[in-house]
Amino acid sequence: MKIATWNVNSLKVRLPHLIDWLASEQPDAVCLQELKCEDKAFPLAEIEAAGYHAVFNGQKTYNGVAILSKLPAQDVQRDIPGFADEQKRIIAATVGDVRIISAYVVNGQAVGSEKFAYKMDWLAALTAWIKDELTRHPKLVLAGDYNIAPEDRDAHPDWKDEIHVSTPEREAFRRLLDLGLADAFRLFEQPEKIYSWWDYRMMAFRRNFGMRIDHLLLSQALVPQATRCWVDKAPRKLERPSDHAPVLVELL
Repeated sequence: MKIATWNVNSLKVRLPHLIDWLASEQPDAVCLQELKCEDKAFPLAEIEAAGYHAVFNGQKTYNGVAILSKLPAQDVQRDIPGFADEQKRIIAATVGDVRIISAYVVNGQAVGSEKFAYKMDWLAALTAWIKDELTRHPKLVLAGDYNIAPEDRDAHPDWKDEIHVSTPEREAFRRLLDLGLADAFRLFEQPEKIYSWWDYRMMAFRRNFGMRIDHLLLSQALVPQATRCWVDKAPRKLERPSDHAPVLVELL
């Protein structure tokens, strides 16, 4: 089983890239973030023509998440239960025997800001819910754009004490791992300076001035099944790309 996560930063704009990528990579399931479209505008016909089912949780202009899968999705959950939030950042579904969650974590704007406080509250609610989900779904993948680079090696060295690399954010990420989740990318030996996001400005992609903020976290039942995890930089090289690259994991 091949599972991917990709912040497409506007599904409407990136749809041709996505359709081509699905054809070439043939993932079994893909978690998308930043759809930036309402549910009624979701391109379901095009996704189905590409051979995929889709469940989605959209929002006009901002946010929005989806799960595309070759098998139909079951037991769909939208949003974090019990957490009052107008922003559409979560969708979960069972595909085969694996519980898959597509998450778009709050950006946070700046350490100490109101949006940063919202990010920390949101992460706390996510962690409590995932703890509960793991009791029901031993095989679970929490995938998405976390807006957190977990360690120094996950960000260009010039990123210091800023949003995405701050101590509170990294501690929140660690609390997710402490539930029994594993960062699929770090299960394998990886080259240095591998990132998944690069700003559009300042020739950041060309300079590899980026961060690894897109993650696939695996429950302990899936860790032994993981055979490979990598960042696919090819879509980031296209014309009018998303600022994120897909991240993929292969499971036996």
